[in-house]
Amino acid sequence: MSKVKSFKSDAGIIAGDLNHRRIIHFNMSKYDAAVTVGKARYSNLKEAKLRASIIKDKVIEYLPDYLVEFERNAQNNGAEVFWAENSQQIINQLTTVLQDEQTKMLVKSKSMVTEEIELNHHLENIGIESVETDLGEFIVQVAGEKPYHIVTPAMHKSKQNIAELFHQHFNTDENLSAEALTDFVRQLLRTKFINADVGITGANFLCAEEGAVAVTENEGNAFLSASFPKIHIVIAGIEKVIPGIKDLPLFWPLLASHGTGQQLTVYSNLFFGPKQTTETDGPERMLIFLLDNKRSEVYQKDTLKASLKCIRCGACLNGCPVYKNIGGYTYNTTYSGPIGSVISPHFKGFDEYNHLSFASSLCGKCDEVCPVKIPLTNLLLHNRQKAQANQSFSDKSINTGLYNTLSSRRTMNLFGGFVKTFFTRLFFPKLVGTHKTLSPFAPKTFNQEWKKKIKR
Repeated sequence: MSKVKSFKSDAGIIAGDLNHRRIIHFNMSKYDAAVTVGKARYSNLKEAKLRASIIKDKVIEYLPDYLVEFERNAQNNGAEVFWAENSQQIINQLTTVLQDEQTKMLVKSKSMVTEEIELNHHLENIGIESVETDLGEFIVQVAGEKPYHIVTPAMHKSKQNIAELFHQHFNTDENLSAEALTDFVRQLLRTKFINADVGITGANFLCAEEGAVAVTENEGNAFLSASFPKIHIVIAGIEKVIPGIKDLPLFWPLLASHGTGQQLTVYSNLFFGPKQTTETDGPERMLIFLLDNKRSEVYQKDTLKASLKCIRCGACLNGCPVYKNIGGYTYNTTYSGPIGSVISPHFKGFDEYNHLSFASSLCGKCDEVCPVKIPLTNLLLHNRQKAQANQSFSDKSINTGLYNTLSSRRTMNLFGGFVKTFFTRLFFPKLVGTHKTLSPFAPKTFNQEWKKKIKR
Protein backbone atom coordinates (compact mmCIF):
# COMPACT_ATOMS: atom_id res chain seq x y z
CA MET A 1 0.00 0.00 0.00
CA SER A 2 1.33 3.46 -0.90
CA LYS A 3 2.04 6.03 1.80
CA VAL A 4 -0.90 8.18 0.74
CA LYS A 5 -3.37 5.27 0.71
CA SER A 6 -2.07 4.10 4.09
CA PHE A 7 -2.45 7.63 5.45
CA LYS A 8 -6.04 7.91 4.26
CA SER A 9 -6.93 4.48 5.60
CA ASP A 10 -5.34 5.07 9.01
CA ALA A 11 -6.84 8.56 9.26
CA GLY A 12 -10.31 7.19 8.59
CA ILE A 13 -9.94 4.47 11.22
CA ILE A 14 -8.51 6.64 13.98
CA ALA A 15 -10.89 9.54 13.34
CA GLY A 16 -13.77 7.12 13.92
CA ASP A 17 -12.28 5.69 17.13
CA LEU A 18 -14.35 7.49 19.76
CA ASN A 19 -12.32 6.14 22.68
CA HIS A 20 -9.08 7.45 21.17
CA ARG A 21 -10.72 10.80 20.54
CA ARG A 22 -11.97 10.93 24.13
CA ILE A 23 -8.49 10.29 25.56
CA ILE A 24 -6.78 12.79 23.26
CA HIS A 25 -9.33 15.53 23.83
CA PHE A 26 -9.15 14.99 27.60
CA ASN A 27 -5.34 15.02 27.75
CA MET A 28 -5.02 17.91 25.32
CA SER A 29 -7.63 19.96 27.15
CA LYS A 30 -5.40 19.83 30.24
CA TYR A 31 -2.53 21.23 28.22
CA ASP A 32 -4.70 23.87 26.60
CA ALA A 33 -5.83 25.12 30.01
CA ALA A 34 -2.26 25.17 31.35
CA VAL A 35 -0.88 26.93 28.24
CA THR A 36 -3.55 29.62 28.51
CA VAL A 37 -2.37 30.34 32.04
CA GLY A 38 1.28 30.15 30.99
CA LYS A 39 0.86 32.70 28.23
CA ALA A 40 -1.11 35.03 30.52
CA ARG A 41 2.03 35.53 32.63
CA TYR A 42 3.55 37.60 29.84
CA SER A 43 2.99 41.35 29.92
CA ASN A 44 3.71 41.43 26.17
CA LEU A 45 3.73 37.99 24.58
CA LYS A 46 3.76 39.41 21.04
CA GLU A 47 6.99 41.27 21.78
CA ALA A 48 8.62 38.13 23.23
CA LYS A 49 7.66 36.08 20.18
CA LEU A 50 8.89 38.79 17.83
CA ARG A 51 12.26 38.96 19.61
CA ALA A 52 12.63 35.18 19.50
CA SER A 53 11.69 35.12 15.82
CA ILE A 54 14.25 37.81 14.95
CA ILE A 55 17.01 35.96 16.81
CA LYS A 56 16.19 32.69 15.09
CA ASP A 57 16.04 34.48 11.71
CA LYS A 58 19.54 35.79 12.35
CA VAL A 59 20.79 32.36 13.39
CA ILE A 60 19.34 30.72 10.28
CA GLU A 61 20.85 33.45 8.08
CA TYR A 62 24.33 32.82 9.51
CA LEU A 63 23.90 29.19 10.53
CA PRO A 64 27.30 27.92 9.29
CA ASP A 65 29.13 30.64 11.23
CA TYR A 66 27.26 29.91 14.46
CA LEU A 67 27.89 26.17 14.12
CA VAL A 68 31.63 26.66 13.63
CA GLU A 69 31.69 28.98 16.65
CA PHE A 70 29.84 26.38 18.74
CA GLU A 71 32.22 23.62 17.65
CA ARG A 72 35.30 25.68 18.50
CA ASN A 73 34.06 26.67 21.95
CA ALA A 74 32.75 23.20 22.79
CA GLN A 75 36.13 21.71 21.92
CA ASN A 76 37.82 24.35 24.08
CA ASN A 77 35.63 23.09 26.93
CA GLY A 78 36.97 19.58 26.42
CA ALA A 79 34.03 18.14 24.47
CA GLU A 80 34.50 16.06 21.31
CA VAL A 81 32.41 17.24 18.34
CA PHE A 82 31.34 15.00 15.45
CA TRP A 83 29.45 15.93 12.28
CA ALA A 84 27.04 13.53 10.58
CA GLU A 85 25.56 14.04 7.14
CA ASN A 86 22.77 11.46 7.52
CA SER A 87 21.27 8.85 9.82
CA GLN A 88 23.51 6.02 8.66
CA GLN A 89 26.67 8.04 9.21
CA ILE A 90 25.76 9.00 12.77
CA ILE A 91 24.74 5.40 13.55
CA ASN A 92 28.14 4.21 12.29
CA GLN A 93 29.94 6.85 14.37
CA LEU A 94 27.96 5.99 17.50
CA THR A 95 28.43 2.27 16.98
CA THR A 96 32.21 2.72 16.84
CA VAL A 97 32.26 4.80 20.03
CA LEU A 98 29.94 2.50 21.97
CA GLN A 99 31.72 -0.70 20.94
CA ASP A 100 35.13 0.80 21.71
CA GLU A 101 33.81 1.59 25.19
CA GLN A 102 32.38 -1.96 25.48
CA THR A 103 28.94 -0.52 26.27
CA LYS A 104 26.36 -3.00 27.53
CA MET A 105 23.62 -0.65 28.70
CA LEU A 106 22.91 3.05 28.31
CA VAL A 107 20.30 5.47 29.60
CA LYS A 108 18.68 8.00 27.32
CA SER A 109 16.64 11.11 28.01
CA LYS A 110 13.89 12.37 25.73
CA SER A 111 15.20 13.29 22.27
CA MET A 112 13.24 13.53 19.03
CA VAL A 113 16.39 13.48 16.92
CA THR A 114 17.28 10.02 18.29
CA GLU A 115 13.80 8.93 17.20
CA GLU A 116 14.56 10.43 13.79
CA ILE A 117 17.60 8.17 13.36
CA GLU A 118 15.81 5.19 15.02
CA LEU A 119 18.64 4.87 17.52
CA ASN A 120 17.01 2.33 19.83
CA HIS A 121 16.40 -0.06 16.94
CA HIS A 122 20.06 0.08 15.87
CA LEU A 123 21.33 -0.31 19.43
CA GLU A 124 19.20 -3.42 19.88
CA ASN A 125 20.73 -4.87 16.71
CA ILE A 126 24.26 -4.57 18.15
CA GLY A 127 23.29 -5.95 21.55
CA ILE A 128 23.19 -2.74 23.60
CA GLU A 129 20.30 -2.15 25.98
CA SER A 130 18.89 1.38 25.61
CA VAL A 131 16.63 2.54 28.44
CA GLU A 132 14.32 5.52 27.93
CA THR A 133 14.25 7.54 31.16
CA ASP A 134 11.57 10.12 30.38
CA LEU A 135 8.34 8.75 31.87
CA GLY A 136 6.33 9.13 28.67
CA GLU A 137 9.13 7.71 26.53
CA PHE A 138 9.56 4.82 28.98
CA ILE A 139 5.84 4.02 28.68
CA VAL A 140 5.83 3.88 24.87
CA GLN A 141 9.10 1.91 24.87
CA VAL A 142 7.56 -0.72 27.14
CA ALA A 143 4.54 -0.79 24.84
CA GLY A 144 6.78 -1.29 21.80
CA GLU A 145 5.56 1.97 20.29
CA LYS A 146 7.04 5.27 19.13
CA PRO A 147 6.30 8.70 20.62
CA TYR A 148 2.81 9.90 19.80
CA HIS A 149 3.55 13.60 20.32
CA ILE A 150 6.68 15.78 20.19
CA VAL A 151 6.33 16.85 23.85
CA THR A 152 4.00 14.24 25.33
CA PRO A 153 5.01 10.80 23.98
CA ALA A 154 2.21 8.87 25.72
CA MET A 155 -0.60 11.38 25.19
CA HIS A 156 -2.74 8.68 23.57
CA LYS A 157 -2.83 6.54 26.70
CA SER A 158 -5.07 6.88 29.73
CA LYS A 159 -3.92 6.16 33.28
CA GLN A 160 -5.73 2.83 33.15
CA ASN A 161 -4.04 1.92 29.85
CA ILE A 162 -0.66 2.48 31.51
CA ALA A 163 -1.60 0.57 34.67
CA GLU A 164 -2.65 -2.44 32.57
CA LEU A 165 0.53 -2.18 30.47
CA PHE A 166 2.74 -2.24 33.58
CA HIS A 167 0.73 -5.10 35.05
CA GLN A 168 1.39 -7.10 31.89
CA HIS A 169 5.13 -6.37 31.78
CA PHE A 170 6.08 -5.93 35.45
CA ASN A 171 3.29 -7.77 37.28
CA THR A 172 2.29 -4.63 39.20
CA ASP A 173 -1.22 -4.05 40.49
CA GLU A 174 -3.44 -3.29 37.48
CA ASN A 175 -5.24 -0.57 39.45
CA LEU A 176 -2.21 1.44 40.57
CA SER A 177 -2.71 5.20 40.89
CA ALA A 178 -0.81 7.65 38.69
CA GLU A 179 1.43 8.49 41.65
CA ALA A 180 2.20 4.83 42.34
CA LEU A 181 2.97 4.17 38.68
CA THR A 182 5.37 7.11 38.59
CA ASP A 183 7.09 5.96 41.78
CA PHE A 184 7.48 2.45 40.38
CA VAL A 185 9.26 3.80 37.29
CA ARG A 186 11.39 6.12 39.42
CA GLN A 187 12.66 3.22 41.55
CA LEU A 188 13.28 1.02 38.52
CA LEU A 189 15.26 3.71 36.70
CA ARG A 190 17.47 4.55 39.68
CA THR A 191 19.38 1.29 39.24
CA LYS A 192 19.67 1.93 35.52
CA PHE A 193 21.24 5.37 36.05
CA ILE A 194 23.76 3.95 38.52
CA ASN A 195 24.81 1.02 36.31
CA ALA A 196 24.71 2.64 32.85
CA ASP A 197 27.95 2.85 30.87
CA VAL A 198 26.74 5.78 28.73
CA GLY A 199 24.12 8.51 28.99
CA ILE A 200 22.55 10.08 25.90
CA THR A 201 20.65 13.36 25.79
CA GLY A 202 19.36 15.63 23.11
CA ALA A 203 19.68 19.41 23.16
CA ASN A 204 17.00 22.05 23.30
CA PHE A 205 19.58 24.68 22.41
CA LEU A 206 23.27 24.80 21.49
CA CYS A 207 24.84 28.00 22.84
CA ALA A 208 27.45 29.07 20.29
CA GLU A 209 29.28 31.69 22.33
CA GLU A 210 29.97 29.34 25.24
CA GLY A 211 29.97 25.97 23.46
CA ALA A 212 27.35 24.82 25.98
CA VAL A 213 24.41 22.42 25.58
CA ALA A 214 21.10 23.54 27.11
CA VAL A 215 18.57 20.88 28.09
CA THR A 216 15.28 21.69 29.82
CA GLU A 217 13.12 19.01 31.46
CA ASN A 218 10.62 18.26 34.22
CA GLU A 219 11.81 14.97 35.70
CA GLY A 220 15.57 15.30 36.31
CA ASN A 221 16.24 12.30 34.09
CA ALA A 222 18.32 14.27 31.57
CA PHE A 223 20.57 15.55 34.34
CA LEU A 224 21.01 12.04 35.73
CA SER A 225 21.67 10.64 32.23
CA ALA A 226 24.38 13.23 31.70
CA SER A 227 26.04 13.06 35.11
CA PHE A 228 25.95 9.46 36.37
CA PRO A 229 27.54 7.50 33.48
CA LYS A 230 31.21 8.01 32.62
CA ILE A 231 30.34 9.10 29.07
CA HIS A 232 27.80 11.77 28.09
CA ILE A 233 26.71 11.75 24.44
CA VAL A 234 24.67 14.63 23.00
CA ILE A 235 22.81 14.19 19.71
CA ALA A 236 21.30 17.32 18.15
CA GLY A 237 20.15 18.68 14.82
CA ILE A 238 22.26 21.50 13.42
CA GLU A 239 19.33 23.92 13.64
CA LYS A 240 19.38 23.87 17.47
CA VAL A 241 22.10 26.54 17.76
CA ILE A 242 21.41 29.99 19.26
CA PRO A 243 23.87 32.88 19.76
CA GLY A 244 24.54 32.28 23.46
CA ILE A 245 23.40 31.74 27.03
CA LYS A 246 22.20 35.35 27.16
CA ASP A 247 19.27 34.28 24.94
CA LEU A 248 18.03 31.47 27.21
CA PRO A 249 15.96 33.78 29.49
CA LEU A 250 13.88 34.46 26.38
CA PHE A 251 13.74 31.00 24.82
CA TRP A 252 13.37 28.77 27.89
CA PRO A 253 10.16 30.47 29.15
CA LEU A 254 8.71 30.58 25.62
CA LEU A 255 9.36 26.86 25.23
CA ALA A 256 7.86 26.09 28.64
CA SER A 257 4.78 28.29 28.31
CA HIS A 258 3.91 27.03 24.82
CA GLY A 259 4.81 23.40 25.46
CA THR A 260 3.39 22.70 28.91
CA GLY A 261 2.05 26.03 30.21
CA GLN A 262 4.78 26.36 32.85
CA GLN A 263 6.61 29.55 33.63
CA LEU A 264 9.78 27.50 33.44
CA THR A 265 10.34 23.77 33.35
CA VAL A 266 11.53 22.22 36.62
CA TYR A 267 15.13 21.53 35.59
CA SER A 268 17.16 23.80 33.31
CA ASN A 269 20.54 22.22 32.62
CA LEU A 270 23.67 23.63 31.01
CA PHE A 271 26.40 21.17 30.05
CA PHE A 272 29.78 22.68 29.20
CA GLY A 273 31.92 19.58 28.82
CA PRO A 274 33.38 16.61 30.72
CA LYS A 275 34.45 17.01 34.33
CA GLN A 276 37.55 19.10 34.87
CA THR A 277 40.59 18.07 36.91
CA THR A 278 39.31 20.14 39.83
CA GLU A 279 35.90 18.40 39.81
CA THR A 280 34.96 15.11 41.44
CA ASP A 281 31.66 14.43 39.66
CA GLY A 282 30.54 14.32 36.06
CA PRO A 283 31.31 12.32 32.91
CA GLU A 284 34.87 11.55 31.85
CA ARG A 285 34.02 12.21 28.22
CA MET A 286 31.42 14.39 26.50
CA LEU A 287 30.74 13.74 22.83
CA ILE A 288 28.48 16.00 20.76
CA PHE A 289 27.05 14.71 17.47
CA LEU A 290 25.63 17.33 15.10
CA LEU A 291 23.19 15.84 12.59
CA ASP A 292 22.35 17.29 9.19
CA ASN A 293 19.97 14.70 7.67
CA LYS A 294 18.83 16.99 4.81
CA ARG A 295 18.58 20.09 6.98
CA SER A 296 21.19 21.71 4.76
CA GLU A 297 18.97 21.08 1.74
CA VAL A 298 16.06 22.79 3.51
CA TYR A 299 18.43 25.61 4.54
CA GLN A 300 19.28 26.32 0.91
CA LYS A 301 15.62 26.90 -0.02
CA ASP A 302 14.73 30.51 0.75
CA THR A 303 11.08 29.80 1.54
CA LEU A 304 11.50 26.59 3.50
CA LYS A 305 14.47 27.48 5.69
CA ALA A 306 12.11 29.31 8.08
CA SER A 307 10.98 25.84 9.23
CA LEU A 308 14.43 25.38 10.84
CA LYS A 309 13.46 28.02 13.42
CA CYS A 310 11.28 25.44 15.20
CA ILE A 311 12.05 24.93 18.92
CA ARG A 312 9.89 21.75 19.18
CA CYS A 313 7.37 23.11 21.70
CA GLY A 314 4.49 21.13 20.18
CA ALA A 315 2.11 24.12 20.22
CA CYS A 316 1.17 23.72 16.55
CA LEU A 317 0.19 20.07 17.17
CA ASN A 318 -2.03 21.02 20.10
CA GLY A 319 -3.75 23.72 18.06
CA CYS A 320 -4.24 21.72 14.87
CA PRO A 321 -7.80 20.36 14.33
CA VAL A 322 -6.46 17.72 11.93
CA TYR A 323 -3.90 16.38 14.42
CA LYS A 324 -6.54 16.26 17.15
CA ASN A 325 -8.69 13.97 15.03
CA ILE A 326 -6.23 11.72 13.20
CA GLY A 327 -3.61 11.47 15.95
CA GLY A 328 0.17 11.34 15.88
CA TYR A 329 0.70 7.84 14.48
CA THR A 330 -1.27 8.44 11.29
CA TYR A 331 1.49 10.69 9.94
CA ASN A 332 3.93 7.73 10.11
CA THR A 333 6.85 10.12 10.63
CA THR A 334 8.99 11.28 13.56
CA TYR A 335 7.61 14.81 13.37
CA SER A 336 3.84 15.10 13.11
CA GLY A 337 1.29 17.91 13.10
CA PRO A 338 1.78 21.09 11.04
CA ILE A 339 5.56 21.33 11.50
CA GLY A 340 5.90 17.65 10.63
CA SER A 341 3.76 18.12 7.53
CA VAL A 342 6.15 20.87 6.42
CA ILE A 343 9.54 19.25 7.09
CA SER A 344 8.90 15.49 6.86
CA PRO A 345 8.44 15.41 3.06
CA HIS A 346 11.84 17.07 2.68
CA PHE A 347 13.52 14.86 5.30
CA LYS A 348 12.05 11.53 4.17
CA GLY A 349 11.41 11.93 0.42
CA PHE A 350 8.98 14.36 -1.16
CA ASP A 351 7.40 11.97 -3.64
CA GLU A 352 6.37 9.54 -0.89
CA TYR A 353 5.40 12.06 1.79
CA ASN A 354 4.04 15.12 -0.01
CA HIS A 355 0.50 14.04 0.92
CA LEU A 356 1.24 15.31 4.44
CA SER A 357 1.21 18.85 3.04
CA PHE A 358 -2.53 18.37 2.54
CA ALA A 359 -3.10 17.16 6.12
CA SER A 360 -4.18 20.63 7.17
CA SER A 361 -7.33 22.73 7.06
CA LEU A 362 -5.17 25.87 6.61
CA CYS A 363 -7.12 27.46 9.46
CA GLY A 364 -4.01 29.38 10.53
CA LYS A 365 -4.07 28.27 14.17
CA CYS A 366 -0.52 26.91 13.87
CA ASP A 367 0.73 30.32 12.71
CA GLU A 368 -1.05 31.98 15.60
CA VAL A 369 0.43 29.81 18.35
CA CYS A 370 4.01 29.40 17.09
CA PRO A 371 6.38 31.11 19.59
CA VAL A 372 8.98 31.87 16.89
CA LYS A 373 6.48 32.99 14.25
CA ILE A 374 7.07 30.30 11.62
CA PRO A 375 4.63 30.93 8.72
CA LEU A 376 3.47 27.30 8.71
CA THR A 377 0.40 27.90 6.54
CA ASN A 378 2.51 29.50 3.81
CA LEU A 379 5.02 26.66 4.01
CA LEU A 380 2.25 24.09 3.66
CA LEU A 381 0.97 25.94 0.60
CA HIS A 382 4.52 26.01 -0.78
CA ASN A 383 4.71 22.23 -0.43
CA ARG A 384 1.30 21.83 -2.06
CA GLN A 385 2.41 23.85 -5.06
CA LYS A 386 5.46 21.65 -5.43
CA ALA A 387 3.32 18.53 -5.07
CA GLN A 388 0.98 19.83 -7.78
CA ALA A 389 3.87 20.04 -10.21
CA ASN A 390 4.70 16.36 -9.59
CA GLN A 391 1.15 15.03 -10.09
CA SER A 392 0.24 12.40 -12.66
CA PHE A 393 -1.65 13.37 -15.81
CA SER A 394 -4.93 11.90 -14.49
CA ASP A 395 -4.66 13.75 -11.16
CA LYS A 396 -3.83 16.99 -12.94
CA SER A 397 -6.82 16.53 -15.25
CA ILE A 398 -9.20 15.95 -12.32
CA ASN A 399 -7.84 18.91 -10.38
CA THR A 400 -8.00 21.18 -13.42
CA GLY A 401 -11.61 20.16 -14.02
CA LEU A 402 -12.52 20.76 -10.37
CA TYR A 403 -10.77 24.13 -10.39
CA ASN A 404 -12.57 25.28 -13.55
CA THR A 405 -15.90 24.13 -12.15
CA LEU A 406 -15.57 25.48 -8.61
CA SER A 407 -14.07 28.83 -9.68
CA SER A 408 -16.98 29.65 -11.99
CA ARG A 409 -20.21 30.82 -10.38
CA ARG A 410 -22.08 30.27 -13.66
CA THR A 411 -20.95 26.64 -13.83
CA MET A 412 -21.79 26.06 -10.18
CA ASN A 413 -25.33 27.34 -10.75
CA LEU A 414 -25.95 25.20 -13.84
CA PHE A 415 -27.29 22.23 -11.89
CA GLY A 416 -29.70 22.04 -8.97
CA GLY A 417 -29.05 20.50 -5.59
CA PHE A 418 -30.52 17.10 -6.50
CA VAL A 419 -28.17 16.62 -9.45
CA LYS A 420 -25.13 17.76 -7.45
CA THR A 421 -25.97 15.39 -4.59
CA PHE A 422 -26.52 12.44 -6.96
CA PHE A 423 -23.26 12.81 -8.87
CA THR A 424 -21.17 13.64 -5.79
CA ARG A 425 -22.36 10.52 -3.96
CA LEU A 426 -21.88 8.45 -7.12
CA PHE A 427 -18.30 9.48 -7.91
CA PHE A 428 -17.07 10.45 -4.44
CA PRO A 429 -18.85 8.06 -2.04
CA LYS A 430 -16.20 8.47 0.68
CA LEU A 431 -15.75 12.21 0.34
CA VAL A 432 -16.44 12.73 4.07
CA GLY A 433 -15.07 9.37 5.19
CA THR A 434 -16.73 6.05 5.98
CA HIS A 435 -18.39 7.16 9.23
CA LYS A 436 -20.49 9.99 7.82
CA THR A 437 -22.84 10.59 4.92
CA LEU A 438 -22.53 13.65 2.74
CA SER A 439 -25.37 16.04 3.47
CA PRO A 440 -27.55 16.79 0.42
CA PHE A 441 -27.01 20.03 -1.44
CA ALA A 442 -29.66 22.73 -1.05
CA PRO A 443 -32.00 23.03 -4.06
CA LYS A 444 -30.55 26.45 -4.89
CA THR A 445 -27.15 27.99 -4.09
CA PHE A 446 -26.76 30.84 -1.63
CA ASN A 447 -25.88 33.04 -4.60
CA GLN A 448 -29.18 32.26 -6.30
CA GLU A 449 -31.20 32.76 -3.12
CA TRP A 450 -29.46 36.07 -2.47
CA LYS A 451 -30.25 37.38 -5.96
CA LYS A 452 -33.90 36.40 -5.46
CA LYS A 453 -33.96 38.31 -2.16
CA ILE A 454 -32.41 41.42 -3.76
CA LYS A 455 -35.08 41.45 -6.50
CA ARG A 456 -37.78 41.50 -3.87
